[in-house]
Amino acid sequence: MARILVAGAGALGSVFGGFLQRDGHAVTLLGRREHLQAISRSGLHLEGLWGDHCVRGFELCSDPPRGRCFDAILVTVKSYDTAAVGRQVAPLLAADGVMISLQNGLGNVETLLAAVGEDRVLGGRVIFGAVLPEPGRARVTVFAEPTLLGAWPIWEEAIGATRWPRQAAAQAEQWAGVIARAGVPCQASADVRAALWAKVFYNAALNPLGALLRVHYGALGEQADTRAIMDGIIDEAFAIAQREGVPLRWQSAAAYRELFYGQLVPSTYRHRSSMLQDLERGRRTEIEAINGALWRYAAAHAMNAPFNELITRLIRAREAVQ
Repeated sequence: MARILVAGAGALGSVFGGFLQRDGHAVTLLGRREHLQAISRSGLHLEGLWGDHCVRGFELCSDPPRGRCFDAILVTVKSYDTAAVGRQVAPLLAADGVMISLQNGLGNVETLLAAVGEDRVLGGRVIFGAVLPEPGRARVTVFAEPTLLGAWPIWEEAIGATRWPRQAAAQAEQWAGVIARAGVPCQASADVRAALWAKVFYNAALNPLGALLRVHYGALGEQADTRAIMDGIIDEAFAIAQREGVPLRWQSAAAYRELFYGQLVPSTYRHRSSMLQDLERGRRTEIEAINGALWRYAAAHAMNAPFNELITRLIRAREAVQ
């Protein structure tokens, strides 16, 4: 039995935490008080693609617990909270424990590395969707591919190359197995950085455009104008990743778009973006960790990224007027 803290028990964190608790692990949920109160009264109700379950027995807290020690801390907060939450929960990580980022966007893993060190952080690529229909309930709505966990490559200036921390690589195998056995499809990845960049291609194209137009993902793939915008976003993101030296498995942006339109969009056809949900609730979005991050990477390489710049500015403007 592992001791696990879910730092950010929203929709995604509740799904991971719920299945792990159901499998016999000791799970602590750190989240919003209203959601935790509902779980305390009636249990956490999981529903959707992976079945209907009611899970009880969590430790629940709206502030980081003191004097505790966890084998794993699953970080599922919004990207703009990563630095603050990482600092708060770092002292709670066991000496041989691991912190796992299961978040959208770029920069989260690097932020956690700064908090706890290279052998104690895993990157996670998550590409299933979940919502909280009401406090105490989490629904899995769409599933594209298994979650991937992996060590983060570390650049060694002395040798002019990257290396993968061995302990973290072993932890990826271990925890991918733990999560998969709990009922959430999960695999270890030899290069999770590349997988996270590929997810950014997906999120950057769909998330903000779906939010601005207030439509599900499938609708975006059915119109020539929205496809043209998404093509431009993906082309820029692919070129930036290549300049960053990310080892992508596609030879061109066009090759990625075949997967995007042929498999990923259809498998998440009815999904409404998390960015849209944030705007509808009057909350801050993660635009700065997705399209905004791509725009910043482009600027660092003296590249232009007009599609990502425009979509970032539009979401910023939308946030400002809500």
